[in-house]
Amino acid sequence: MSSIPLSRSEVFGELRKELHDDEEFHQSDVHIFIIMGASGDLAKKKIYPTLWWLYRDGLLPEQTHFVGYARSDLTVDAIRTACLPYLKVTDTEAERLSAFFSRNTYISGKYADEASFAKLNTHILSLPGGTEANRLFYLALPPTVYHDVTKNIKQHCMSTKGWNRVIVEKPFGRDLQSSEELSAHLSSLFTEEQIYRIDHYLGKEMVQNLMVLRFGNRIFGPIWNRDSVACVVLTFKEPFGTQGRGGYFDDFGIIRDVMQNHLLQMLSLVAMEKPASTSSDDVRDEKVKVLKCITPVSMSDVVLGQYVGDPEGEGDAKLGYLDDPTVPKGSTQATFATAVLYVHNERWDGVPFILRCGKALNERKAEVRLQFTDVPGDIFGNQCRRNELVVRVQPNEAVYAKMMSKKPGVYFSPEETELDLTYKSRYKDVKLPDAYERLILDVFCGSQMHFVRRSVLDFPPMLSHLNTWKLNLCSCDSVLRVLHVS
Repeated sequence: MSSIPLSRSEVFGELRKELHDDEEFHQSDVHIFIIMGASGDLAKKKIYPTLWWLYRDGLLPEQTHFVGYARSDLTVDAIRTACLPYLKVTDTEAERLSAFFSRNTYISGKYADEASFAKLNTHILSLPGGTEANRLFYLALPPTVYHDVTKNIKQHCMSTKGWNRVIVEKPFGRDLQSSEELSAHLSSLFTEEQIYRIDHYLGKEMVQNLMVLRFGNRIFGPIWNRDSVACVVLTFKEPFGTQGRGGYFDDFGIIRDVMQNHLLQMLSLVAMEKPASTSSDDVRDEKVKVLKCITPVSMSDVVLGQYVGDPEGEGDAKLGYLDDPTVPKGSTQATFATAVLYVHNERWDGVPFILRCGKALNERKAEVRLQFTDVPGDIFGNQCRRNELVVRVQPNEAVYAKMMSKKPGVYFSPEETELDLTYKSRYKDVKLPDAYERLILDVFCGSQMHFVRRSVLDFPPMLSHLNTWKLNLCSCDSVLRVLHVS
């Protein structure tokens, strides 16, 4: 093998082959990444830092330019200053950072104004290779402006010679009706191959590892079913509250914000059948089949709650959800939810899938936990605990199995122990890429495997009606308000 380092074009070409079924591209090598909403928090904290990391590591095509668009009157220097705390720049990278921002430009304009988008298109065409460049549009915007922005992109900013791709941030609608309306609107403007609905959890290392664990190991195949699995628990916990984002959160709630996207996507990966291949369509076909087998959640299988302050706590721990000045007074929005789902197919019939998520809880954790059935014919006097397989998504990525082993020493008694693969111990010198790095790189390469397809959005009724229950239950004071749910 040659020891000559690959150029950035060659690196990107190899990634593109791996992620896009080795298809050959014939369009221009020039790419223009347009950040709609460049003045916002998402752009500042996630999008610009991610683009910088990809550029720094030589993972983007060599001829890539970045254009920010927002209503604010900004400059590239102002964007750089705002983003700097999140870029993680070392002293040796100052020159490369300057090179990155030299490829950045900014245009201000209104989201509903056609003339502003015509001006944006003129600017894109003026960039080196802009007339033939591939264009990627990232909608780092509130969903309320999606309609105007996407319509204006379609009418005024589409490339006529390269390809066009649009990245849409969740939530994909507030309920089933608005989700369908948004999907219909996007489909009237773009093909499904041009739309990338991003759920950053699908870019996390351990979420992506679920497929390899399941389908790359012989030992799990025979036991990954209702005969051996007693229950599956999917957990998402945050130790902090709304922290001034109460206005946004109160409009959507924990179910829309976490459960029906992050947790439901992980459930699909745990429960789906083996796809025919690792191609985007084959994987997403199997995920849809799982969702078709889940019936709407019944009222008796749901617990909702809202955190309150701890009088003996310190700092923010003293504050409850309603103490946040950005939360409407008397809000009945749920900040904690547990729901039990059942997948009615041959593999999983009768196995409860328990989805738990909440804010202001006792720790930060996201994990998938498979608890196996009891060992039949126990000969150890009920000392054996159930085996578990745990995939910890965050923090401290890990895969570990809880199992019984003989306690060391002269006594013949079992104790619970772990087979532990903690990434920071096993892969000490490996830097795990940020979820947004993986997903934005996927968009450049044309891989939709880790993005949400429209057909997946056709099945939210299993959870969307929980928000109606929330209003009814809270109005009659029958929902438990909780603090620090374990």
